[in-house]
Amino acid sequence: MPNPAEAQTIDIPTVQGASPGLTGVLAVPAGPGPWPGVVLVHEAFGINDVMRRQAQRMADAGYLALMPDLFTNGGARKCLTETFRALTAGEGKAFADIESARQALIARVDCTGAVGVIGFCMGGGFALVAATKGFDAASANYGRLPKEIDAALAGACPIIGSYGGTDKSLRGAAARLDGALTRLGVPHDVKEYPEAGHAFLNEEETGPPIMRFALKRIIGAGPNPEAAADAWRRIDDFFAEHLTPAG
Repeated sequence: MPNPAEAQTIDIPTVQGASPGLTGVLAVPAGPGPWPGVVLVHEAFGINDVMRRQAQRMADAGYLALMPDLFTNGGARKCLTETFRALTAGEGKAFADIESARQALIARVDCTGAVGVIGFCMGGGFALVAATKGFDAASANYGRLPKEIDAALAGACPIIGSYGGTDKSLRGAAARLDGALTRLGVPHDVKEYPEAGHAFLNEEETGPPIMRFALKRIIGAGPNPEAAADAWRRIDDFFAEHLTPAG
């Protein structure tokens, strides 16, 4: 079993349609289980040190954390277009990878059977759509909204969403998501942080260095520790409410 002090790369058994040879990052809490599980969906730049720390953070909060590598079969350069195509369609290999991770957590003897999903950037969009696919709670962080949002989120599990007010690529997304979930009667907590931009939950800038200035200028990408602290507090409380049995 992986050392709880460090997230490790593992092979993930797959469901039909998933990436051959699917791998992912697993982080296990310290102490005795069982624990609820959380599937993490990485940002568009793939699994890097920042994403691995997000997985470890969830483990430190008391969750079996598993982040499938949606770019297992070729890296971001080869897989990004196909992955975004799956996000737009609401189905495809990427969703099979996410379901494989969910099933892998449920199958563990140290999992309670309750599993949530959390995503960042591209992964936030996947977390929203996956909220109707067997998860018990979902956290979408600066994730793209489905085009037919009411139809896509009908019957969704409880959702918490966090967006940055200076993120021009997602202007108005928080309000639209809040409105849709209210209409649908889905338990939710959606908040926009006026001073934050895209990727504000990351502890440091990510992506190719040559792109960082443009990303900062266009979508305000980069850390915002104050907003991140509040967003993580909300996520922790929301997941505790919906993934941890009372008493």
